[in-house]
Amino acid sequence: MVFYPAGGKKGKKAAAALLSAVYLMTLAPLAQAETLEEQRDAHIEKAEQAQKKKGEIESRIEGLSEEKRVVDEAADEATKAYKDVKKELDATESRIDENEDKLKVLNKDFAVKRDQLAKRVRDIYINGQINYLDVLFGAKDFQDFFTRMDLLKRVIQQDYDLVQVVFAEKTAIETSQKELEKDKAAKEKLVVSAADRKKEAEKKQAAKQAIIDKMETDRATQERIINENLAASKEVEQMIRNSRYQPASPALSGGGALNWPLGGPITSPFGWRVHPITGASRFHSGIDIGGDYGDTIHAAGAGIVSYAGWISGYGYAVIIDHGGGISTLYGHNQALLVSEGQSVSQGQAIAECGSTGNSTGPHCHFEVRVDGEPVDPMGYL
Repeated sequence: MVFYPAGGKKGKKAAAALLSAVYLMTLAPLAQAETLEEQRDAHIEKAEQAQKKKGEIESRIEGLSEEKRVVDEAADEATKAYKDVKKELDATESRIDENEDKLKVLNKDFAVKRDQLAKRVRDIYINGQINYLDVLFGAKDFQDFFTRMDLLKRVIQQDYDLVQVVFAEKTAIETSQKELEKDKAAKEKLVVSAADRKKEAEKKQAAKQAIIDKMETDRATQERIINENLAASKEVEQMIRNSRYQPASPALSGGGALNWPLGGPITSPFGWRVHPITGASRFHSGIDIGGDYGDTIHAAGAGIVSYAGWISGYGYAVIIDHGGGISTLYGHNQALLVSEGQSVSQGQAIAECGSTGNSTGPHCHFEVRVDGEPVDPMGYL
């Protein structure tokens, strides 16, 4: 029977361990390693090297980002300058178009008025005597004669003045048009220059961004190398822990009669200590063996499971009766793999490492009791 206090049944441990071992053996750079410790250290060293490279890349990216910020500002200024001078050129061309439209109208009006004046002058010149005689004989008196002569002169002068006004306006617009054409030519040069600066700034922008993108890819590569090697080192560390389990004598008389339930370091020994949660001085009735969540907890010796379940403070725990008044307890598990009354062999998987109950992290609290009284487990391992 397998009991999981939180979540469903986990994958097959033996198969996972085998796959992990096969994966580690296929890593070419580590194939020559003579021991598991060397493999683990090689992975850690590779991860550290990748971390160093990643740090160098990140520093370079930071510097490039500042350089790109300056380039971006220059590109923005160049773009604004180009837009401003282009806007001025467009306005000048618009004014030129407006003047050309006005000139078309004025030229037409000037031609009409000029022809009218020429015709009137020509008629007076050709028919001058007749007109004067008409004025002389048509007048009622001498005063009327002068009035008619003055009116004729005024008509001619008015026509002349109209021609002069149109001519002056036409001349002014033509002069303005010449100035605008000069201004247009100057602005066209400015637009070309501004466009060149804008293009050059955008080219620098693209070059900086390309370098940053390459650096980001390199950083991601180093991050992947770090993660892969840390994961591999963890797998090897688990293999090292598993390799610590050695067959022991079935007799439980101490001096190595029991196997280690977990292959981690002792994080808290047997005896008086300051409790890590309450801060009070309390007697520690076992030893704490460090591990990771899900690590397999093994039976220290053969026996009968006398209890498998929750114990206040211990969390999910297993107690095995080895006979002769000797029992072992395994606390703070995240999953229980055996049930009460079940017979177990030495080294059999009985639980999974966790941090249930009064615990600050994943570990196995391991006790050895003789006639119900806790003794130092180190005398039996």
